[in-house]
Amino acid sequence: MPASKTTRSVRLVVGSTRSTAKLKSRVLSQTQQVEDRRHRQERYNANIAGLSTESQTLLADMQHEAVDSTTAGIVDAMDAMDHDFQWETVPDDLRDNETFMLAVRDIVGSQWRIYKDSRGWRQRLVRLHANWSPLVNALTSGYLTWKYSSPPPPSEPSPYDFSIDVINIYTLATSAYIHSSPTIETPAEALILNGYLGATPHSPTIAISLSTLELYRRLRLRKPSLSVEAFTKVLCDLYHWPYRRRYRTALADAFDVYLAIHRNIDAQVLKTLGRDSENWQVLNACPPCTYELKDEPELIFRRMIVFDGNNSLSRMAPLGGRQVGDTRLFKSDYYLKRDYIDTFALQSNTLPSDDENVDPTSQTHTGESPGPLNTSLAASACTDNWKAAAADAKKKSWGIFEETGIFASACCHGLILWIGDMIRSGELFKYPLAIIGKALETLGSRLLVGYDVGCKLAITIASSSLAQRFNEAEYCMCVDAFHGYTHSYLCQDKNHPNVIKGMGIEDLATMERIFSSSNQLASVTRYASAYNRRVSIDCFFKQWDEDKYLNLGNMLYQNYVQARQTIEEQGSAIQEAKISLDISDDDLKTWSTEQSQYLATSGQEAEWDVHAIAYVELIQKLREARATSETASAMFLNATPMNYEFIIPTSTSTPSPYSVNLSQTRKLETRRRQASQRYDTILQDIVELELKMGITRRWEPADPEYLETLKYMSQREYHRALDNLQRLVVLRLFELHKLNISQTGYRMRTHIAKSLQTRCKAIQTAVKSYDTAALALEPPAPTLDWSKVSHYNFLEEFALLRETRQDIRSRRWAEPAVREVMKQSLRIERAHEEIQRCYVESRRLHTAIVDEEAHFTRVILEAKSTSDPVCGALEEFCRRRRRINAHILARLQDLYSLPGFAGLTTPGVMKNSPDNVETIADLQSLVISEHQSVEADENDDCGGLEEDDTIAGEVGGLLNYISELP
Repeated sequence: MPASKTTRSVRLVVGSTRSTAKLKSRVLSQTQQVEDRRHRQERYNANIAGLSTESQTLLADMQHEAVDSTTAGIVDAMDAMDHDFQWETVPDDLRDNETFMLAVRDIVGSQWRIYKDSRGWRQRLVRLHANWSPLVNALTSGYLTWKYSSPPPPSEPSPYDFSIDVINIYTLATSAYIHSSPTIETPAEALILNGYLGATPHSPTIAISLSTLELYRRLRLRKPSLSVEAFTKVLCDLYHWPYRRRYRTALADAFDVYLAIHRNIDAQVLKTLGRDSENWQVLNACPPCTYELKDEPELIFRRMIVFDGNNSLSRMAPLGGRQVGDTRLFKSDYYLKRDYIDTFALQSNTLPSDDENVDPTSQTHTGESPGPLNTSLAASACTDNWKAAAADAKKKSWGIFEETGIFASACCHGLILWIGDMIRSGELFKYPLAIIGKALETLGSRLLVGYDVGCKLAITIASSSLAQRFNEAEYCMCVDAFHGYTHSYLCQDKNHPNVIKGMGIEDLATMERIFSSSNQLASVTRYASAYNRRVSIDCFFKQWDEDKYLNLGNMLYQNYVQARQTIEEQGSAIQEAKISLDISDDDLKTWSTEQSQYLATSGQEAEWDVHAIAYVELIQKLREARATSETASAMFLNATPMNYEFIIPTSTSTPSPYSVNLSQTRKLETRRRQASQRYDTILQDIVELELKMGITRRWEPADPEYLETLKYMSQREYHRALDNLQRLVVLRLFELHKLNISQTGYRMRTHIAKSLQTRCKAIQTAVKSYDTAALALEPPAPTLDWSKVSHYNFLEEFALLRETRQDIRSRRWAEPAVREVMKQSLRIERAHEEIQRCYVESRRLHTAIVDEEAHFTRVILEAKSTSDPVCGALEEFCRRRRRINAHILARLQDLYSLPGFAGLTTPGVMKNSPDNVETIADLQSLVISEHQSVEADENDDCGGLEEDDTIAGEVGGLLNYISELP
């Protein structure tokens, strides 16, 4: 130490009487604290003297203290500790040593100093993750070495070895001996090479075994609602420990890093497989949707997707002005960026006005060309039924939530496409618009998009920047079957899946099934940080996609069986009904068009009727205005005095009798002038309307046109009430029909029942309005009994349908039997489409699996030749994927074996790719390896498990199937 600094220190500390007194006071205070601690320990020892040694040990362990076997040993340890605090005389040769005296000062001054961590939760998390981040790559390498290399531990201990407290659910060990070496830079790397992961990056005091973390990860994938706290309590129960929060914190921190390691490994595996490009998941995850082949039949819709919002996965916003502790950002292939979604915010608020030229029949779903946007006028009626169709200004949310839920999209097979967080809002249209925009950029042309308010969204798209691209790409909007039966009748006739050509038997209720499962996450995401919430959602949907991929073969099999069963069971009955009713297929198409036209114009007045009513109303107003004008003119003239004489008014003239009633006269003159002006205005309107309507002679009250219009006007309110009642009853009958379908799920039955409850109240109000209008007719029309209307079971029971303005009593499609034939014919037509789609999709899936097997073989050989560190994880991924593919191919074999299957049973060639000559050779090598695996399972003495037998059977069937391929 320099002399100047030493002198200054001595002057400030040693030479100062005040500093010396303060130092002595601190030392005495700390000595008193030690004495008090000693007295407390003596009282504590007296209290636990009657406990057993084991109980004393457990109690001391709960207080994190070192424990001897007896109470006397504890007292001796305290005595030994207190002995360190006795004063000792400084040797004479060191009293003048300033460096020594300063060191004594520092030691004495800091001996009992207690440091309080003043950092906030946010600062602590930032520092923690900043310390973990540089170690993730090294931990990933260590994990790969531990799991796939497993080097034997050194035979002799090393001075770098250490012991640490651990948690291991398999061994229930409380400590572990960790082998280390000079080449290992941090304790975290040494721990992971020995199968443990510390709770902190540096100087960890407790570690969790990797097998325990893997068990919890697998449990979370299968039971998303299993929280860290619940699993920690399980561990404490197994260890016979009382639950402590520090164990939960240690497990949560270690599990967070463990997931980061797995994401790093997955990224390396995907990069090795060439699957790390942008949008790879969307473009390749579902082979039946995306793996298009050469020379395959053309489908009307290349792909069908659905999307919907869900508010279960909401997250609480920071309350009371608190800062966000965890500021990390999680990146996922599923999530759309918030900035991208917000670009559609203004467009979602722009809707066409009611007076714009919108063609309700602009989209007929003929199949040859999906046509432009379906901007049906019926969408306005659907707005009242669904919150999602309301104006964006009304889609508010609770202020306590930061993320109010998710808006997710998926293909018709259930694999996730994109997800967007709904931020402090309801289900705004900017979220579906963002997904539509992403689909236009990524998925190509001819897509069918299902949404619960697809009719209303189509109008929004028509007024947005996506309109032109949407039409050019031949996209089509529709509603899903789950929500479709509560839309207006006209909307169902255009947008329901059962009437859209090319749909097959797909109901597009995929998102309801997805959300029914993802709701399990609500309990663990409600109070999580934004980062951890996204991590949980991402993990859940990755596992969901894996499960849905495994189910693809079974899904195609079940769809084909259902379609074939529909054709066989209903086809023959429909043919017999056609013969008995003398109906042809052309008649059904014609009647279907007539019914659509009737529904499109039902409740709407003809253009001539509207103008005729306006013309007759103007004639009536003209007659009234003429009478009013004549009366006002007569009153004004009668107010003129008999001895009226014009006198030039002067300032000196005397008042005449006329000027006495001047105020009343002016009022009469004003009334006369106003009546005359109103008469002239009405007359001008009548003349203009006559020119537009081509009327050469003004209608008189005795003219037939005038009388017919008067009759129509008298029935106008009656027909309006009848049309509204018709709409409500028809909707109710559709819902009743859906409610009686077998195997309808509980959630769907509940949804329909709630809708029926609301619908019946509306019908009751409509019946009252109808009765009022019916009694006003001449002669009065019969009224309705509410109890009868509410119990109609079939559309044909509602006889008033035949009394609407468009009389349908003479039309064949109004007959009950014909209507049933039309409905079942549509169902059979959709079933035939489903069979053709199954032929295409099964071959796509078959070809994708064959190509993937060849790709796996090639990539694994390259990884082994280059000694890629990720080779072990790559082989594990391919091995698991091969088992899944074996299961799918076994199910496809069952599909090919069904009677009547006419699709191709051999793999094809992917579009835009050359024929792969090496595919068969690589597949043969796969067959040999799978055959060896089956033989090993059959010869294994420890076998016999039901799951192994199932897998062996599937692989055996796969071998038999593949061996027959050309």
